[in-house]
Amino acid sequence: MVKAAFLGLGVMGYPMAGHLAAKGHEVTVYNRTAAKAEAWVAEHGGAMGATPAEAVAGADFVMTCVGNDDDLRAVCAGPGGAFEGMKAGAVLVDHTTVSARVTAELSALAAEKGLGFVDAPISGGQAGAENGALSVMCGGTQEDFDRAAPVIDAYAKICRLMGPSGAGQITKMCNQIAIAGVVQGLSEALNFAEKAGMDGAQVVEVISQGAAGSWQMANRYQTMLADHYEHGFAVDWMRKDLGICLATGEEIGAALPVTALVDQFYKDVQAMGGGRWDTSALLKRLKAFG
Repeated sequence: MVKAAFLGLGVMGYPMAGHLAAKGHEVTVYNRTAAKAEAWVAEHGGAMGATPAEAVAGADFVMTCVGNDDDLRAVCAGPGGAFEGMKAGAVLVDHTTVSARVTAELSALAAEKGLGFVDAPISGGQAGAENGALSVMCGGTQEDFDRAAPVIDAYAKICRLMGPSGAGQITKMCNQIAIAGVVQGLSEALNFAEKAGMDGAQVVEVISQGAAGSWQMANRYQTMLADHYEHGFAVDWMRKDLGICLATGEEIGAALPVTALVDQFYKDVQAMGGGRWDTSALLKRLKAFG
């Protein structure tokens, strides 16, 4: 068992930190909105810190799961940030989906301070976090990964080292690129079925058992058919992620035509007031725009 800190208690971080506590680790949490940290401690025990630096004092491992590049910089390297309070030799494991650029920046800063750093973005959605069944894709040194992996296993279905620092974030970009096309394809299929007078649920029952089957189909078709999107992974966050993918594609010379198109479709969903809707709301956009 280790002493760990978890910084960021959103829809993913809150249950992930809970799994660490359930496995017997000593967990201290921090959240920008203190009430969320107080609620977590009331539910799971452990302790909370008023600042990231306070929360990480004495921790062997520090997990972060925040919003974007700026949030991560602030919680790690800003005033009262984690790097101020971490002890030498501790490892920071970042579960935020951010750019490879900020990962390189913070990894280098951590090394200067004698700290380990693993970029470890996650996939599996809120349900994966709650069930402790996330896919965790990591970048960093073999030594840091080997130390962190047994702790990450508390909430992982699979955890793999993909390469040096930044490789985890590149893998997560591949994940989001693949999802964007799949969700748009599923939306078009369900809309097509409805226009043709078919029962969407019956169609999915059949095609999901063949080559068209996907996680999105299995986990989202019912809520899509019910026009229910107040759940899941928000469109605002998906656009943030796709923006990172598109910018990186420009840097490395990788064409992402479908990703760019779906990103614009999500922009339409935001204009409809659906920034906090689940990413499967592409179907709602399709019905609205024809």
